[in-house]
Amino acid sequence: MSDAREVLELDVVFVGAGPASLAGAYHLGKLVEQHNETADEPLEPMIAILEKGAEIGAHALSGAVVDPRALQELMPDDWQDAPFESIVTEEQFFWMTENRALSLPVPPPLKNKGKYVASLGKLCKWLAPKIEELGIDVLCEFPAAHALVEDGDDGPRVYGVRTGDRGLDHDGKPKSNHEPGVDIHAQVVVLGEGPRGTLAKQLEPKLGLTDGRNPQVYAIGLKEIWQLPEGRIQPGYVAHSAGWPLDSRTFGGGFIYGMEDNLAIVGLVVGLDYENPLLDPHGLFQKMKTNPHLRELLDGGTMQYYGAKAIPEGGWWAMPQSHAPGVLLTGDTAGVINGQKLKGIHLGMKSGMLAAETIFEGLKKNDLGPAQLATYQHRIENSWVKEELWPARNFHQAFEKGNLAGFLQAGLGMVTGGRGWGIHNRLHNEPGHARMHKLTNGRSYAPTEVAFDGELTFDKLQNVYNSGASHEEDQPVHLLVADTELCVTQCAEEFDNPCVRFCPAAVYEIVDEPSHATGKRLQINASNCVHCKTCDIMDPYEVITWVPPEGGGGPNYGKM
Repeated sequence: MSDAREVLELDVVFVGAGPASLAGAYHLGKLVEQHNETADEPLEPMIAILEKGAEIGAHALSGAVVDPRALQELMPDDWQDAPFESIVTEEQFFWMTENRALSLPVPPPLKNKGKYVASLGKLCKWLAPKIEELGIDVLCEFPAAHALVEDGDDGPRVYGVRTGDRGLDHDGKPKSNHEPGVDIHAQVVVLGEGPRGTLAKQLEPKLGLTDGRNPQVYAIGLKEIWQLPEGRIQPGYVAHSAGWPLDSRTFGGGFIYGMEDNLAIVGLVVGLDYENPLLDPHGLFQKMKTNPHLRELLDGGTMQYYGAKAIPEGGWWAMPQSHAPGVLLTGDTAGVINGQKLKGIHLGMKSGMLAAETIFEGLKKNDLGPAQLATYQHRIENSWVKEELWPARNFHQAFEKGNLAGFLQAGLGMVTGGRGWGIHNRLHNEPGHARMHKLTNGRSYAPTEVAFDGELTFDKLQNVYNSGASHEEDQPVHLLVADTELCVTQCAEEFDNPCVRFCPAAVYEIVDEPSHATGKRLQINASNCVHCKTCDIMDPYEVITWVPPEGGGGPNYGKM
């Protein structure tokens, strides 16, 4: 057993194998390939993608209805070979109550003509071998755990990443199979870690990535895939809903999408800026399915897959700085999601492509310094990424005053180019966790109540089983709580431990502990974790930090 840390020298490393990184790596590889066909001095950059999951697509989760725009640009001759479920064939919008689903005209932002129902996991799997054909390494079970930063003449500079150690026991001590993580040095690190990225979070204070920005606000998307009786749902059917089971102060809505082979996607998005400390997003999702319309749809079917994921909803004003010395941000890490349209895959892919173009120009000039990487922001602002995000720049922020005000502001935004009423282009917002009310304020709050029958509605442990979540049990806990004493004292009094409710996988549990003065302690069931990162986002005291577990651990979303 050796503590020696291997060093791998690369030119470009993409962190995370989601659609942004995959599109970026493919585009960069094709640009280099095309350049070398006629160049006197060919480029031979060493490029790799690091993925923490056991396979490509294992941790990729989205609704998903995909705008093919970026894919058409990326692969003009082959994009229609992508494994889409179906082009959108029928659309509906419902206002939900407990007992009714009232059909209303589809709002313009939710119209999806020309879009495709898809499994993001299948799409990522399809892209990966095409990237490897270009000589780019795709390395699974390589979680990037630390950003490598050095002091340069112009301030801090990212010069690589360190992957997580393997073979540590629960106490962090080396086991017989211990392997130190690898230090991967690169001229450019491209962060496509998804929402609330581990390295991006480390770099925010060091590089000032969020200075002057609105706080990012998130939602949690919960999703199940159901096998339905023959003919119950058609491929390409798309429905969205608003209203029940969400209250008038909680942002979000439901969705139903038809896949091939009589499969249906059912899901709910809940804003992680809700006020009620007793709210349980997973419980609301299960409750939503008891509406007669959904109950009838799902009757006789079988729930096969489950997943949950955080969604960055803050829009243009909450996007962090896209570049810093040695690093570029793409996809969900860069916050390029249109919350008004519930779309982000195409924007993430385009951001990866723009990052690739920035890097390619630098490779040709043999200059990947800060000035060259800064041109990435210029590319974003002169692309259809900004063209699409700018009209929705104040969308989510408007819902801080409740859903009625939000819908009015969203409507005004559509006729004022996104400005809305009485504001000068930019509407500010609080961090989502700061909007949770304390139980000690004298107001009463309703808990989320739902009965789990194991056929239509499922408790968290049943759903975790259907997520395929698996972790090496004897490893350090990857959910770091800075002050567990606070959990059973101040948090218990002020919020009644909201972590046990906002986690969609029953990771957090308050159990009896006779030796403690309160008689309680926090138990972390880390093996349940589905990597949604809600706890890192929604904890009202900001004492929870999600870090990658040992490589390969987590859910298996390959069919999601």
